[in-house]
Parts: sequence; C-alpha cells; structure tokens
Amino acid sequence: MFMFTSLVAVSVLLVPFITAQSTGAGLNKLAKAAGKLYFGTATDNPELTDTPYIAILNNSNEFGQITPENSLKWDATEPNQGDFTFTEGDQIVNLAKQNGYVIRGHNLEIIQRVTNGQWTNETLTAVLQNHIATVAGRYKGQFHAWVYIVLSDVVNEPLNDDGSLVSDVFSEIIGPEYIAIALRAARAADPDVKLWALRFESWEIILMLTYICSLRYINDFGIEGPGTKATAMQNLVKSLKAQGVPIDGIGFESHFILNEIPEDIQQNIEAFVALGVEVAITELDIRMTLPSTAELLSQQQANYQTVIEACAAVSQCIGVTLWDFTDKPAYSGIVAGFQ
Repeated sequence: MFMFTSLVAVSVLLVPFITAQSTGAGLNKLAKAAGKLYFGTATDNPELTDTPYIAILNNSNEFGQITPENSLKWDATEPNQGDFTFTEGDQIVNLAKQNGYVIRGHNLEIIQRVTNGQWTNETLTAVLQNHIATVAGRYKGQFHAWVYIVLSDVVNEPLNDDGSLVSDVFSEIIGPEYIAIALRAARAADPDVKLWALRFESWEIILMLTYICSLRYINDFGIEGPGTKATAMQNLVKSLKAQGVPIDGIGFESHFILNEIPEDIQQNIEAFVALGVEVAITELDIRMTLPSTAELLSQQQANYQTVIEACAAVSQCIGVTLWDFTDKPAYSGIVAGFQ
C-alpha cells in the first residue's frame, strides 16, 4: 500500500503496447525462463469490465500472477466487525483459478479509526485472530498444483524509516508480540500457506494478509536497498525465527521515484535470502512528475531494467508484481531485465 502525494504515477496503460507485442515471448514467459515462479500484476474489480484490459490480463504469456488491489482488504471483507462479505474477492480469485494464476490475496487489511480506549489486549487479539481465521478459512485448501493462493501481508509495514516499531493501536495495546500473534494465527487458519507482513498506520488498524502454497511473508517499503530500515527488518526476521514463529519470505513493495532506485537491490535481496527466507518484488511502480518526456521515459525504462535484473540474478527472488499495468518503457525495461 502506498499513498501518492506531489508525485504521480505515469498513467498511460500498456493495453495498446502489449496488444502489439502479443506475438512476442511475453513477460511471464520471460520470467519463467529466467527461473522465476511468475510475473504478475495488481488488478481491481472496476477494471474487469474493460474488454481490452481483460484480454491482456488473461494472457498467460504476459502474466502468471494477480494481486487484488482492494477486494481482499479488511474493509472490503469485514466492513463491520463480524460481518464478512467476499463477493468482489471471489471474483478475482475465480479469475485466477480460471487462468491457473498465482494469486496474492492482498490484502486482508483493516482500516478502522479507533482509539486505544476501545480495546484491551484480549479483545483486540480476538478480533485479529477471528478475521484471519475467517478469511483464511474461506480459501483454505481450494488451490492445488496449478494455482496458488498466497496468504501474505500479515502485518502491514511494521517499521518506521529509522527501524523502530511503528506506534499504533496494535503495538501499543498488544505490544510487539502482535506480529508473532498474527503470523501464528494465519498458520493455524491454514497450515499450508505462506505469510507476508506490512505496517500499521498510527491512527488506523491496517492488517494485510495475502495467500501462496505453504508460505508466510512480511512486506514493506523502504527496505529494498541496504540501510537502517532494511537492517531492522532483517533483525525482525531473525527474532521471529528464533521464537519459532512461521515466516518464509520478505516482500519488497518497490514503489520508486524515477532515478531514485537503490543501487544495491541485488545485494539486499541476497542478504534477506541468507536469513532463510524468500523475496518477492510485490508492488513495483516507478513514478515521475508529469508531463512525461522522451528522456524521462527512457530513464524509466532503464530503472525498470535495474530492478528486474536484481531479482533475476537471485534464484530465491521468486517473482515480480507490477502495481497494475504501466507504460511502454516499463515493458521494454522488464524485457531487457529478464534477458
């Protein structure tokens, strides 16, 4: 999850360009040829009525994985406490099943303005565990062999930029143990699932869960290159593993600004892999201030290539997900990165 402010993403959809390139190898085919599990994209329910868009989304040469942008978040699946709905989530899950795609069930996210006085350790823990059990239970055991459902983003972005734990209702009421509680609850809800984690905003409860066969992950931004926050995340992984808490992978969100790509992404992927976890690029986009120019688009292409090459070089970087379709330089840079 990432909120844009003064910078905006390049908004030209890749529909015409991918259509023109349909006779080529395709991004997913290139990713698999490079040893990756998938190349994927985020999508959202309103886009599923766009015929040209759907034709590309259903093209398994281009994509082999889908991330629902909103329909499996907490506010979509449990808009009121104890009141669950899965209509939109099921729509995207079923699309993935039909295509044989990996799906990251991004994200079982609670966005609920609360004050600490509304909760105790026991009541907040119970709400957390019930949400995980209900949503994970909804999709438990439905996917085998040809399609995966990834139970990820269990804790949404738990660290500040300085590496400290974000102050929010979970950390303040339950304490830092909330991360282990959430991961263990997701494991109990579906023992054959991997989990990822992301941060809680200070004035919201934000819990994000996503699903792939027998995995547990943590997902965050600002950890893509070496630095204080990345080191703190590595220490968190070490601590969780020492406690016997199930954690299998780290997600690099990768919401980048043009020409501000960390120089040592590959080195950092390798550092996390050395801890015994996988890595995935989970929300890749590279934004610029509009209007775009030929020079800026050329730089964007090179930036995409840098990120893709870093993942391609490390066998335990399992795949890359775009934060929905982007523009022609993105496509060209991704192709170059895998080649």
